[in-house]
Amino acid sequence: MAKIAIIGAGSIIFCKTLLNDLFTVPALKGSTYALMGPTMWKLEKMKTYADQIIGKNNLDARVYCTTDRRDALKDAKYVILMFQVGGVEAFRHDWEIPLKHGVDQCIADSLGPGGVFRALRTAPVLLELSKDVMELCPEAHVLNYVNPMGAVCTIAGMATGMKMVGLCHGVQTTLDLIAGYTDVKKEEIDYLCAGINHMAWFLKLEKDGKDLYPKLKENFEKPEYYKNEKVRGEVLRHCGYFMTESTGHLSEYLPWFRKNRKALEQYCDEPAFGGESGAYYKYSLMVAEKFASTDVLSIESGALEPRSKEYCSHIIEALETGVPFQFNGNVRNRGYITNLPQDGTVEVPMYADRNGLHPFFIGELPAHLAAMNQSNLTVQGLAARAAIAGDPEMAFWAVAMDPLTSAVLTLKEIRDMVIEMFEAEAKWLPQFAGKTLRRVDDIAIPAGVVPAPVPVDPALAINARFGKLGG
Repeated sequence: MAKIAIIGAGSIIFCKTLLNDLFTVPALKGSTYALMGPTMWKLEKMKTYADQIIGKNNLDARVYCTTDRRDALKDAKYVILMFQVGGVEAFRHDWEIPLKHGVDQCIADSLGPGGVFRALRTAPVLLELSKDVMELCPEAHVLNYVNPMGAVCTIAGMATGMKMVGLCHGVQTTLDLIAGYTDVKKEEIDYLCAGINHMAWFLKLEKDGKDLYPKLKENFEKPEYYKNEKVRGEVLRHCGYFMTESTGHLSEYLPWFRKNRKALEQYCDEPAFGGESGAYYKYSLMVAEKFASTDVLSIESGALEPRSKEYCSHIIEALETGVPFQFNGNVRNRGYITNLPQDGTVEVPMYADRNGLHPFFIGELPAHLAAMNQSNLTVQGLAARAAIAGDPEMAFWAVAMDPLTSAVLTLKEIRDMVIEMFEAEAKWLPQFAGKTLRRVDDIAIPAGVVPAPVPVDPALAINARFGKLGG
């Protein structure tokens, strides 16, 4: 019998999905589920939903609510993280302030100014939680769903001793798309996918030894396919590989698709996650307002639904039973991908069994794929260091090195934007209390200013005069 602590259990849609998944696992018979979050009324609604399933299906399970994180973590065997520090209030600043300064984000939760500041807000909670984990359940497996996945897992890898893996559904849902676009059943596709979270590459796509890429590429040359995924399709057309995130996400991770009006109108003109500005914030706000006025869980039937595509319940089942389960997970790079930083977070195939989690060795990615991953890992690494140390200058550099932001703004403009974001989000950033990001003003050069004399080595001056600068 296992104790499973769910931190952030007020996340109604996600917690509901994972609870249902876990209830379907026979090996978890007799388990206790601790629902923890800061808002008791949300937790109690989730408990009512869970108890209804337990009663109607005669399950052997116990669910209780607590706002005390230490109580939830004590003796837990598994810890599931799904919290969002600052909620939609903070999220609004992540989207609106950069937009005012010229950085147009669609998702704003994984990279860019929004992703960096979400990481900065998450770090204090994650680091305090890790202390509790190491004291109260040091052997627990921590399954993380908190975004920004890459930066959060990097923070954990740099500053905690938790046994943490980051989980996403990008691989599973992209396989559904690939299956439809190649007319091959999903379960018949033999694939290898690796890279980083939200930018993992399908390095192999085969059925019975036959390469599926030619058909996928052929279809993406057709307008009716290309329209569905303009950015992901355009990257495929140029680099030769398909990856795991939608146009809305990927358009933020690379410098080419949202940097000006022409690019936005050409590649990001589909609604919602097809590239619409602020799509995820608007969706999150709609969900929050709906759940505030409507008790959506009260209309649940109590039926035990089939398991979702999420990996979580399958991993725990494998750890409990010893029956291996293969998945893609986010872990600190310990040589799994040799041409990406070893202290960064990579997403690679893994399997779980009774002995734990076992990542696969991939080796080198094709150089151009590694380069695109590296551009995001640079931001994640800087954001992680800034979040841990409470260093506003490092936070500025995290945003400054973001591919989209650096394609749109100057250093001075980025600094001004980051200062405004720090001011708006100060209450969620305790590690930066008493610290400010210095302002850097433009230097005005009056007309007629004569440049200051520059000392020049005489030999260099002679070479320059005769065109011999090469030495």
